[in-house]
Amino acid sequence: MIKTRHALMAALLPAVLAGCGGAEATTGTSEVKVLRYQGSPGAVTYAELAEELGYLGDLKLKWVGNTTSGPQDIQSAATGQTDFGGAFNGAIVKLKAARAPIKAVVGYYGSDQDTFNGYYVKDDSPIRTARDLIGKKIGVNTLGAHHEAVIKEYLKRQGLTPDEIKQVQLVVIPPVNTEQAVRQGQLDAGTLGGVLRDKALERGGLRPLFTDVDLFGPFTAGSIVLREDFIADNPTTTRTFVTGFAKAVAWAQTHSRAEVVGTFERIIAKRGRNESAETVRFWKSTGIAGKGGVIAPKEFGTWIDWLTREGELRPGQVEPDDLYTNAFNPYAAGSAS
Repeated sequence: MIKTRHALMAALLPAVLAGCGGAEATTGTSEVKVLRYQGSPGAVTYAELAEELGYLGDLKLKWVGNTTSGPQDIQSAATGQTDFGGAFNGAIVKLKAARAPIKAVVGYYGSDQDTFNGYYVKDDSPIRTARDLIGKKIGVNTLGAHHEAVIKEYLKRQGLTPDEIKQVQLVVIPPVNTEQAVRQGQLDAGTLGGVLRDKALERGGLRPLFTDVDLFGPFTAGSIVLREDFIADNPTTTRTFVTGFAKAVAWAQTHSRAEVVGTFERIIAKRGRNESAETVRFWKSTGIAGKGGVIAPKEFGTWIDWLTREGELRPGQVEPDDLYTNAFNPYAAGSAS
């Protein structure tokens, strides 16, 4: 099914891109100055933070709605419905393998000791090891992204065979429903992160089976992508945007939690989308490994290896250098001036 979707995307992209460019694009030698993007309710993106801090110069952001998932967000960017999007690096690898003309330019989320995704079971669950998950159900937010990749890597490292791994059933469920589904026994295990994890653990009765940071250590898990034609046609805008985004990440990495949360609350109040700021009050860290979101080769190499093992990529089909560039990120050269 996944391979079929990739083939369809590869067939559709040329036709879609031929007519894209967006309502905010300009003609002649002028570069785009208004960037369309998708957000998330009750959350603040680093692009929005960059705009609030004055890091985007003469660029403006135009919110066109909320994304449903990382893969959807980068597909919207690839097909010209938006100008940038972000997703798990493994999802970027798969979309690039389907010949989507995208390039990752800066990291935007990840895992560390404060910010991570855990895979939880009830305290009285008999599940103690990876082998205990054979024939069981694990709740994830979407397939083909971060949570699926981490689960399968965990199962592989714990010695399960490919056939045994296939017997572990991944069930797509909205994150807000995961805790209840685990407690009621509809799921044997569930993925929890951020405020949903914190609240669930406060209520007690759950324990972690493993976490993504346990497996990989601190790592940047997802990146922002631009279309390659956008980069070629708008080099100054691209540099301004990536620089501003990177500076916003660095600002959040180096300022106090209270300052970051207060700024996020101010942004949510100003944008007037009839949403709650409760979630951002639980913000702890960026989770991003590289200063200013600088991308490391292993942050794509890990998932290329995984997808190759899964049979979704041919050996050598894509390489990390095909997928990302740090050329526009000032922190890659040790300067943010």
